[in-house]
Formats: sequence, structure tokens, C-alpha cells
Amino acid sequence: MPRIIAEGYGIIDAQEGERLVLALERGGVDILHRCGGHARCTTCRVHFTDGEPERMTVAERDKLLEKGLLGEARLSCQIECRGDMSLRPLQTVQNTGLEPGKEPADHIEPEPVWVPAPAQG
Repeated sequence: MPRIIAEGYGIIDAQEGERLVLALERGGVDILHRCGGHARCTTCRVHFTDGEPERMTVAERDKLLEKGLLGEARLSCQIECRGDMSLRPLQTVQNTGLEPGKEPADHIEPEPVWVPAPAQG
């Protein structure tokens, strides 16, 4: 069972293959997901301090490139929990005052096409 250490929130036990955004939310993190988990808004972004996944979806890569965030942040809606991770949620209800957004589906949307992820700087 993957364990997520979310800075400021504690340890969350995730299910193997669970979307990170859903594991964070279930674990008490008020993470944003304004677009409903479709890799369109970047509000669910996190910064990894350990255990960053080595792959990402093309949708995540393209959106991070568009926003100038590639190598700086990852989109929790596009990540499957497959191993222990330590991270800092970057945008939450508490630190932005925004509503979280539509509940993401249980599976990654759009249909994932996987590519290698660059390491965060």
C-alpha cells in the first residue's frame, strides 16, 4: 500500500493505482481540482520532495509546458499512486480561497498516454 507524506497534512495510506488527487482529498488535503481532473487547469499541482513518479501523461506534460511549470510541479490528477511519495500540495482551498471544483473520476482523464517525466528542479 503506497504511503503519501503530504507536507502540513501528515501520512495518507493510498490504494495501489489510485489517482493521487483523490488519495490526497480522502486523506484530508483540500487540494484544488477546478477542471474536474482533466489536466486543463493546473490547480491540483504538487511539488515532490521524494518518490516522484518517473512517468507522466502526455496531457500533464503538455499542460505543464504550456504554463511554464514542467520540471517545477506535477498535476496530482494525472498521477497514479504506485509507491511511497513525499510532497507539498501547492494550491488548496485554504491557501487560495477558491472552491475545489468538480469531483474527479476514479480513473485518469483523458485516457493516459505515458511518457518519461523530467525530474523536478
